Amino acid sequence: MDTILILTILVVVFALAFDFINGFHDTANAIATSVSTKALPPRTAIILAASMNFIGALTFTGVAKTITKDIVDPFQLGNGSVVILAALIAAIAWNLITWYYGIPSSSSHALIGSVAGAAISAAGFNILNYQGFIKILQSLVLSPFLALAVGFIMMTIFAFIFKNFNLSKTNKGFRTMQIATAALQSYTHGTNDAQKAMGIITMALIAGGFQTSTDIPMWVRIGAALSMGIGTSVGGWKIIKTVGGKIMKIRPVNGAAADLSSAIVIFGATMLHLPVSTTHVISSAIMGVGSAQRVKDVKWGVAQRIVLTWIITLPVSAVIAAIVYQILNLFF
Repeated sequence: MDTILILTILVVVFALAFDFINGFHDTANAIATSVSTKALPPRTAIILAASMNFIGALTFTGVAKTITKDIVDPFQLGNGSVVILAALIAAIAWNLITWYYGIPSSSSHALIGSVAGAAISAAGFNILNYQGFIKILQSLVLSPFLALAVGFIMMTIFAFIFKNFNLSKTNKGFRTMQIATAALQSYTHGTNDAQKAMGIITMALIAGGFQTSTDIPMWVRIGAALSMGIGTSVGGWKIIKTVGGKIMKIRPVNGAAADLSSAIVIFGATMLHLPVSTTHVISSAIMGVGSAQRVKDVKWGVAQRIVLTWIITLPVSAVIAAIVYQILNLFF
């Protein structure tokens, strides 16, 4: 069998594996608040998240096209299949390491950093599409701050509207609302995160000469959506614990405000065809909600640990991918 075909098949397998891991790594964030407030039983929350992720993944392709063409030009990428395979191996490795330790790191940062690192290792810094790459970095960096602000504003509005309401009745109402906000957040997660693997597979198809446009084939969309849905059904309990309880003590009103805030930010990015880290956005929205209630309620030590992981993920994954590329290049 032709070497390029073998490499392309390997890329597809690893990309779908990345989406599967993304499903139980990142989707845990989308249902963390509803599980921690007991708005939804864990099993029900996971089924809901898996279903909404699948639907969301099939709805849009703008982010996938951004990933395909804005980090590096797939039409100019020599030895492209090996570059992409190295990037996927590095991103998966970093995701599994952070999942093992229960740290909500960013799959988006890991994947984008890995693609850049492997491409630079193969062809030098000039291979990067700097305009597109900087645009992606800006969206990754700015979105958590935006989520923090939206979370703060959303919680302030909720506190003002419901300040004279009966607490137990309000909590019951917000628990019901959390079912809808968890579904919405899972849907928006699918519209943004599942598309990253779609973009990577399309890159490999172009680099291997199997496709001549940046359009996302339907089989790629369905495969990525299914992989993420199945990954979601496995669940990510370590990360649910961190996001759902270790940043702050979450009540139903906090959970609903955080879910709604992060869904607005993620869906806004999807409409602009920009990849964002759902992990960053959800964690930041929770911090914003907590700050609006009482700054001391936020466990800033845990928040610092999460932020540190955000900062190191992109460069560390880039270095891992560069090393993996050099190893793979010995064989291919």
